[in-house]
Amino acid sequence: MEDFKDKIAVVTGGGTGMGRELVCQLIEAGAHVAMCDVSEANMAETAGLVTCEEGQRLTSHLCDVSSEAQMLRFRDEVVEQHGVEHINLLFNNAGIGGGGEFVNGDRADWERTFGVCWYGVYFGCRAFMDLLVASEEGHVVNTASINGLWASIGPNVSHTSYCAAKFAVRGFTEALVTDLRLNAPHVKASVVMPGHIGTSIAINSSKVLGKPDALNMPTEDVAALRERLAAAGLPGDNIPDDHIRELMHQRALDFRDKAPTTAAQAATIILDGVREGRWRILVGEDAYALDEMVRTAPEEVYEPPFFERLKAAGHFGGLIQSTEGAVR
Repeated sequence: MEDFKDKIAVVTGGGTGMGRELVCQLIEAGAHVAMCDVSEANMAETAGLVTCEEGQRLTSHLCDVSSEAQMLRFRDEVVEQHGVEHINLLFNNAGIGGGGEFVNGDRADWERTFGVCWYGVYFGCRAFMDLLVASEEGHVVNTASINGLWASIGPNVSHTSYCAAKFAVRGFTEALVTDLRLNAPHVKASVVMPGHIGTSIAINSSKVLGKPDALNMPTEDVAALRERLAAAGLPGDNIPDDHIRELMHQRALDFRDKAPTTAAQAATIILDGVREGRWRILVGEDAYALDEMVRTAPEEVYEPPFFERLKAAGHFGGLIQSTEGAVR
């Protein structure tokens, strides 16, 4: 699919980050776009960044992708509001971070994160597959992560739910390549594996999980973070609670603002990958480097020396010492 003009595109998580940039660049390329998000305000900001040509359509839909009923309603709204019986492009992009610990962590957070990051992809494909198959050419693009290659963000931080979901997205999409070739060869599938991308996922995840932001973190959470800082070899005993809150807030901002790859650059790489028909789309030099390192020494990737080699190579230095968040 080399040309997106007049194609019908669906983007989940279109309110911020890579989703927002995908919406903007698809509109610029002449596509009609339906985006969904859990935030009407964020979608309104996205819509305010684009200018549609005469006859071009951009619609916004409130939807929690972890709910199949809401995804089916989203699909029905797309059919009604765009007046179509098919779509050409499906970007299952929405994601959050959280649910890091399995042994001692909160089960609700774990399942909420897994629900958005895995079931959001699964329900998206279930809801829109018939519309993709009904098109003359279609392409489904599922966003995994380098955490679908490597289940860690550091030796002192648990990261189980997000990694489990992203491994599932990767495996499902790779298997879908064959399934589509056999049963709907005019529809293609791609799995996207971004490295550190400048998005607001570290900020937005707290909202989706129903938790206060870093600046309003409860005292018990601050105490837990202080213990994690100590486990990572970082001083924390003499740091006031508010300073720890400010530190975590700044890290979330730095994750967005100091990433090696911007959300706009990531969206361009993804769309170029679709145009080129690639089923495997790595995003960022760090993603390529990690992919090679994991393949070279798979038995070593969860041992401390591996993390030191990553940092020495200039990749994920800040994230490996992070006490929370997601590589996305």
